[in-house]
Amino acid sequence: MLRSPTKALAAESAESSSATLAGADQHPDSGAPESTGPTHFSPVTVRDDAGYEVQLNAPAKRIIALYGAFNELLLALGAGDSLAARTVADADIPGLAHLPAIGTHMRPNAELIVQQSPDLVIQLAGRNEALLQTEALRGLGLNVLIFEMNSFEQMFGVMEKLGQLTGREAEAAKLISTWQKRIADLEARYANQEPVRVFYEVRYPNLLAAGRGGIVDDIMIHAGARNVVTDEKKLVRFNEEALLAADPDAYIVQRGPMNPDPQPLDQRLHYKNLRAVRDGRVLTVDEDFFARPGPRSVDAAEELGRFLHPQTAR
Repeated sequence: MLRSPTKALAAESAESSSATLAGADQHPDSGAPESTGPTHFSPVTVRDDAGYEVQLNAPAKRIIALYGAFNELLLALGAGDSLAARTVADADIPGLAHLPAIGTHMRPNAELIVQQSPDLVIQLAGRNEALLQTEALRGLGLNVLIFEMNSFEQMFGVMEKLGQLTGREAEAAKLISTWQKRIADLEARYANQEPVRVFYEVRYPNLLAAGRGGIVDDIMIHAGARNVVTDEKKLVRFNEEALLAADPDAYIVQRGPMNPDPQPLDQRLHYKNLRAVRDGRVLTVDEDFFARPGPRSVDAAEELGRFLHPQTAR
């Protein structure tokens, strides 16, 4: 088993950042923490999803997250002051624009990361290119943890570990409990509803769909929907013939970096014949809001549920 080097950290963490995500504040029952940070910290050992362990004797005070979802979770946790840098893509996350950029999620600049003297670096599990970068950073003596976040359950598990690493276990538990209650409310609300058959467009043209291996599928399930794409991958290449054969009840179009200017469906050849287009059940959503796991994922499930089941909307 691998064990990263342990760094001597200060016993007390700085006061937590007041910056929180707008999405986390919008829900009246968000459960956002009000703590000013830990007053006591016991040494903690956290194992990531690849079995690698990091041991800290004091709260992590300088964290670099190489994927925006981790930054959003840390901000919701009240640990914004512990963020030392960000990726280029995360400049638009409220509270992060002032931080130095250290490259991209897939190609972080190791030299710039080392210059920030981080106690902890967090990376998303997935592509081999990112994992190679992870090993390179560990070779430089840095603590690096990698986590998967393809479901609500995995996201809650990551939040629990972030609470342990930052000395904010109580705040993490409160947030998780609040989100779990909202998820349970959704499950109860749609338990007796016929699932709506949904297609989620990740990119067009060269059609790319959300499969059943990511957070989007979990959002669909909790919104009373069923993904017409049955492939277990997170992203699935899909041809128009297969789409027409599936003929979903509703069509979700994401707008964002992967699909910056999606053409309206009624202007696409053949798409106007889809049931979802004929019935006016087409919804355009923000890519970061729906496809990036984090504090707003429960909001996304609630929003989608209201769209798909207007008769039970609250």
